[in-house]
Amino acid sequence: MSSKTKILYVEDELYLGKIVKESLESRDFEVKMLMDGLNVLPIVEDFQPHICVLDVMLPKKDGFTVGQEIRSRQPDLPIIYLTAKNQLQDIIKGFDSGGNDYIKKPFSMEELIIRINNILKLSKQGIKENANGSDSIISLGSYHFYPNKFELRLQDEVRKLSNRETQLLKIFANHKNQTISRKDILLKVWGDDSIFNSRNMDVYIKKIRAYLKHDNNLEIVTLKGFGYHFVVEE
Repeated sequence: MSSKTKILYVEDELYLGKIVKESLESRDFEVKMLMDGLNVLPIVEDFQPHICVLDVMLPKKDGFTVGQEIRSRQPDLPIIYLTAKNQLQDIIKGFDSGGNDYIKKPFSMEELIIRINNILKLSKQGIKENANGSDSIISLGSYHFYPNKFELRLQDEVRKLSNRETQLLKIFANHKNQTISRKDILLKVWGDDSIFNSRNMDVYIKKIRAYLKHDNNLEIVTLKGFGYHFVVEE
């Protein structure tokens, strides 16, 4: 059995796809490349990749739709979107479609590999914590947060969280009524505090605020120029 990290790469630009595939393979990744989004799910089941890299503008079925379908079948499989778009609404749509990261074309191979390795590292940490940890429950107002199960519950409603959402919410949960800097969060969750990752974090925090909106005693307050204060009124 191969010990290589397996990447499912979906890209309809043949020339770019060959370059990326060969570059990844030269760095000892095992790459399965497809050129449209039509039959991705059967390949995911057969190939069992460790991570998916999906172009957004695919023929027959777009990358966001493919990502949603993958996420519904394999909730913990990391997904990176590649796109020429850079509008905030497109980034939000990407994360809402189950993406763990978002890279704007054109990109360098070094950037892609760093992103892949970082996401895989975070994913493995989350799996290890889930396997070794107890079924811990963190109370957040009316919510119950199960970090080891990647779940946020409000009464009978259960929301499945991504690994990164879980990490971010766990940081806030561990800093109730405390202030934490943006830089500290970025280093803990993303591994670096680049401008791109900072924008990604803004998207995630917007999502977590939406998840917690049903309890007025919870608020993530932005401290401009520094970070956040997680208000929890007991």
